[in-house]
Amino acid sequence: MRQINVSLGQRSYPILIGPGLLGRAAERLSALPVKRWAVVADETAASLYAGSLGLPVYTFPAGEGSKCLAVYESLCRRMLADGFTRADGIVALGGGVAGDLAGFLAGTILRGVPLVQMPTTLLAQVDSSVGGKTGVDFRQFKNMVGAFHQPRLVYMNMATLQSLPEREFGCGMGEILKTGLICDKDFFDFVCANYKIIRTMDPEMLAVMIRKCCAIKAGVVERDPKEQGERALLNFGHTIGHAIEKLSDFSLYHGECVGLGIVAASYLSMQLGHISKEDFEKIQNALSLFELPTQMDGFNAEKVLSATKSDKKMVGNQVKFILLKEIGNAYIYRELTDEQILDGIRYVCHS
Repeated sequence: MRQINVSLGQRSYPILIGPGLLGRAAERLSALPVKRWAVVADETAASLYAGSLGLPVYTFPAGEGSKCLAVYESLCRRMLADGFTRADGIVALGGGVAGDLAGFLAGTILRGVPLVQMPTTLLAQVDSSVGGKTGVDFRQFKNMVGAFHQPRLVYMNMATLQSLPEREFGCGMGEILKTGLICDKDFFDFVCANYKIIRTMDPEMLAVMIRKCCAIKAGVVERDPKEQGERALLNFGHTIGHAIEKLSDFSLYHGECVGLGIVAASYLSMQLGHISKEDFEKIQNALSLFELPTQMDGFNAEKVLSATKSDKKMVGNQVKFILLKEIGNAYIYRELTDEQILDGIRYVCHS
């Protein structure tokens, strides 16, 4: 088992990474000052993993459609009816949807209760379970209602990745590639060079990548816990990605849409003269190595642009974009014109 610490003063917490950790979860949970724990999980994760925890479980249907205020309200109603109190805590078990929804529930029910994240997908382990961002979608706007609520513990059982469908695995790899692109060229090159063994889901290789991504994100969160500056760099690919995800009615997975957003943002970086055509093609190829789409039919570019302007990362009338100065060096850019943004969208989205 490996441990990475997120140092936030009184809100600090450990990230534990290793195989077979669910079998020891009850011991770790009992060490925290919580009267009783309740598991909040999607039905799939609950059927696979909740039994080993021996805790009461509150489930919801799997999928992005459950990340909404109606399901949040249903969970609140059921838990309060069962006598849930401020002395109790919530365990978020599952992928990104479970972590976001259960985290938001923990941050708001009874004005906030302790939270433990137990991510079971690659995307959730390398990204969404760390950092305290929680929330639900609102009228198909991604993560529009939410709160920052740091967990007391992030508990990653890597054995859960062995049952992950290939499409879900690819989504996690999109976030891993994103991490390298924004701040670590050597890591990006390492992932590309080792894609064949990575695609076999080799446990040692997965452990290396998960630890690296968690260490990078922990450092960013420590320096900018509420996304006032540097943490925004982690949104590389997400502005256009979230717009595509919304317009697909969430039929495309989050990681797939982020991949398309990465291509669009990289294309804009090339058009601004920052990265070369060779590097742009290298980025596209890296995504393709893990079966992530780099272009998509069936989307109107003007509608995608309109959707980007409802993004929560807007500043005034300006869309805040994360672009690349070079591979491994991202920056915030607020001066793109609508026509420039459309140019990037048209590269990846075809009507």
